[in-house]
Order: sequence, then C-alpha cells, then structure tokens
Amino acid sequence: MTAGLNVDPLADPHGGGALLRAGPTAAIARKVLILVHGRGASADQMLGLAGALGLPDVAAFAPQAAGHSWWPTSFLAPTETLEPWLNSALAAVDRATQAALEEGFSPQQIVLLGFSQGGCLALEAAARRGAPLAAIIGLSAGLAGTSDAPQKPTIRGFPDKAFDYTARLDGVPVYLSCHEDDPHIPLARVHDSARVLEAMGAAAETRIKPGSGHGFDEADIGTVRRLLA
Repeated sequence: MTAGLNVDPLADPHGGGALLRAGPTAAIARKVLILVHGRGASADQMLGLAGALGLPDVAAFAPQAAGHSWWPTSFLAPTETLEPWLNSALAAVDRATQAALEEGFSPQQIVLLGFSQGGCLALEAAARRGAPLAAIIGLSAGLAGTSDAPQKPTIRGFPDKAFDYTARLDGVPVYLSCHEDDPHIPLARVHDSARVLEAMGAAAETRIKPGSGHGFDEADIGTVRRLLA
C-alpha cells in the first residue's frame, strides 16, 4: 500500500481494468490527478508519486494496465499496429476520468499525468479528447504512433506521424520533461509533441535534461507541484 495515502480499489461497473483511488473527496480536493503508469510498473507505484508531492488537498485516480503494459510494442510503432491495445488503453484513461467526474470533480480540476509509456498514453489521450483540463504532464514521453505521414522524414526507422488531431486544448498548461539522450523517447518526438500541442492551443513548457537517462527528478516534482497549486 502506498505510504501516506489511503488507497481504495474501485470496482469498474463497465467491466474494465483495475482502478485505484487515493486522497480527499471532491468536496475537499482542489485538483484530481489521473496517473498513468509506465511499462512494467503499476497503478500503486504511480500513487506513490502522488504521495511524494505532499499535497493533501489533491486526489488521484490510477488505472492499471493488464500485464503492466498498455501495449506490447514501442510507442513509435506504426499507429495501426498499436491497435487494439491503444484504444483499450485510451478507454482505461477515459474510465478513470469518468470515475472522477462521477465523484463530483469538474473537468477543469483534472490533471493528466503519465510517465514513460503511461506519459505517451496521457499525451495521446489529451490530444484526442481535448479540453477542458487543468493540466497535462508527460514525464519521459511523447505522442504515440508513426507511419501515417509517409512524406515526412523517418523516426527510429518509421515514417513520421501526421499529428492530425482535431481537438482543442486552448489555454491548458502542458509540461514535458525528458533526458537529452533517452533510450526510449527520441528528443525529436518530444519537441514535435510540444509543437503539436501548442498548435492545439496549449501552453507548453519543455524541460530537456542533459545526458542520458529515463526518469524524472526533484525539479520535475517541483514543476508538478507548481501546476497543481
């Protein structure tokens, strides 16, 4: 169980995957986090991040992927080959969001936050679903998919993505953080993701950390706290 938080497993009436919930009720909380874990991780580990924020007036919902992975390939695989896993993963984020709304939170209180594969999923969900949202946070993440824009240069051996989203994210703060040399997330995709989300109206902030790595640090935690303030 996650230190410092009361964690409740929530039953999904629609028969979806597991969903954990922690923190105060909607009558008390200022914001609510939808926390999306990475490959090989868990919803409970993401609630540990919520506990590390030290914000007692922020609630959290965390969906759990079957087999601890949202899809079995790289997030840069051709978009069509990410199915049916990507649609199932997006539905899990939707279920967590709906659970928060049914509890009494408003869309303007919802912060989508994901790390690694979960960060890619959180960004993709935000780009497809659009506003209103309080903020979008992708830690070591970028928008998912490739190969639907064959005229563009390749990325990791695949033709790039068209990024043909139609939703709007006007005024929504976005924070993207990644190492300069991340073994899983090409820097070009991080910059493209920021550019695409800004074109959708978001206010994007990108932090590129020097050197090689795949993870987040205290400075990232500080920025998350600021966005939740």
